[in-house]
Amino acid sequence: MDKFTTVSSVAAPLPLINIDTDMIIPKQFLKTIKRSGLGKNLFDEMRYNQSGDEIDDFVLNQEKYKNTNILVAGDNFGCGSSREHAPWALLDFGIKVIISTSFADIFFNNCFKNGILPIILPKKERDLLMDDAHKGSNSVLTINLENQEITRPDGSIIKFEVDKFKKKCLLDGLDDIELTMKKFEKIKSFENSYFQKFPWI
Repeated sequence: MDKFTTVSSVAAPLPLINIDTDMIIPKQFLKTIKRSGLGKNLFDEMRYNQSGDEIDDFVLNQEKYKNTNILVAGDNFGCGSSREHAPWALLDFGIKVIISTSFADIFFNNCFKNGILPIILPKKERDLLMDDAHKGSNSVLTINLENQEITRPDGSIIKFEVDKFKKKCLLDGLDDIELTMKKFEKIKSFENSYFQKFPWI
């Protein structure tokens, strides 16, 4: 997993509430176990019509938001089924930060495990950032995870909270496998001593 660094980007506004994981990545795209290639199907049913053409007024199809790294979303983002393909698709598209008032628990934790920073803010502060996002291409947000700060286009700063362990994992680029591998020598030592005690296993 890549280390999380400071992210500066125009933010895309997606004010819909209760965006579930099937909206993020519909079920027909869950056959793959690869983390790459899902970005083109992110929000598939909202991005494309039945002919496969882009729907012009969907936010991520608009030129000013096509390369965004930040999503400012409505309440209860990532609800529904617990598919890990949802953060895979977001990250593959380029989304590294999602800002909302609330997230579904499983989706929230899956984001951290896949290198995405989900930020929970009070509604008033989220709405300020939503307004910034609606301003488009000259309205850049900067997310500093180390300092836990969001810098708005006018230079004002919004602070956010994040779990210390999850923060460290993002900054160091450690997913569950990489965390386990940091204990490799201890695991190997345990296995050796265990098999000496129980050689018949």
